[in-house]
Parts: sequence; structure tokens; C-alpha cells
Amino acid sequence: MLTSHYSPELFEEIKILGLFNLSTTQEGIKVHSTAAPEAIEAARRLYEKGLITKDDGGYLTTLGHEAAQHAQDLLTILVSERLAS
Repeated sequence: MLTSHYSPELFEEIKILGLFNLSTTQEGIKVHSTAAPEAIEAARRLYEKGLITKDDGGYLTTLGHEAAQHAQDLLTILVSERLAS
């Protein structure tokens, strides 16, 4: 497994994707200018990758919704596994 691809920046992007409410397409997020610089940059990268509609949040694109679903599913599994041990 190539762990070099798992940078702190990637984890910040996953954290941003985890903030979205996937039960509706009418709810977005806003990463304020007072947020941590890491969060601001993560939102910008997600926008550049075409996963969100604005560089400071906005809504998920179709691809972004799929990515957020996978990210949130993974986080749920990992938390569940930790609780089960």
C-alpha cells in the first residue's frame, strides 16, 4: 500500500466532505475566512477538483456527492469498528 498518497491535505479534504448533509441537495456549507487555513485550502482544492460548487464551500456536485457518500461511509465504518472493540 502506498502511504505517501495519504497526506494531511487529503485528510483535510475528507473532513470537509464529512460536513455535508447527504440527505438533501438543498443544504451546502460555508468555509468562512476565519476558519483554519487548512480547511480553507481543502475547500479550495475540492472546488478545483470539481467536487463542490464554490471555492469556499457551496454545494456538492454530482461527483462530490458520490465522494462525500464514500467518505462518510468510511468514517462510519471506522468509528463503528472502534466502538465494537
